[in-house]
Amino acid sequence: MGIVAQLILCYNNIMAKENSTITSLINNDCCFDLQFRKDTRHERTGSPTYYRWKLQFVITSPKENSKMMGKVKKMMGCGDIHIIKDQARFSVQDIDGIHDAVVPFFKKNKLQLEKKRRDFEMWQKAVAIIHKNKGVYLAKWPKSDLHTLMEIHKSTAKYKQKPRRSKWIEMAKTLIKKEA
Repeated sequence: MGIVAQLILCYNNIMAKENSTITSLINNDCCFDLQFRKDTRHERTGSPTYYRWKLQFVITSPKENSKMMGKVKKMMGCGDIHIIKDQARFSVQDIDGIHDAVVPFFKKNKLQLEKKRRDFEMWQKAVAIIHKNKGVYLAKWPKSDLHTLMEIHKSTAKYKQKPRRSKWIEMAKTLIKKEA
């Protein structure tokens, strides 16, 4: 075997180990988040309040893994990394980044844990709905889309380690009823 072939083989082995570490990090420490949020615009006259569905993909890990988070960001081609106290946090919150990079990544690279895989399958449906309605006022969304997001939100709670009740989910229910 020639020197070039040996170098390529060595490089491929290093990359395989690195990809395995990244895959393990993603499989163990990622979260597919769907929230119904309230935003108040204090800078505007009358401080109007808006409600919206928000998605994010998050990986948290000890700050010692921040270099690995940088590799995840490079692999995904989007997202941000923040170090807060002893924790590194990689997140993608932009709907286009989620739709165009995160979802295709997980369709290609299957999650190993059954709970994570099921959580992703539900979450990607929410991604499709929110992406389809991007730029449209919530009141103008099809009622069926709002109902589906409510069901996804409820269904994915069982896949979370620490499920929390959304503060504004009652308002989401009210908005759906208004559309009737």
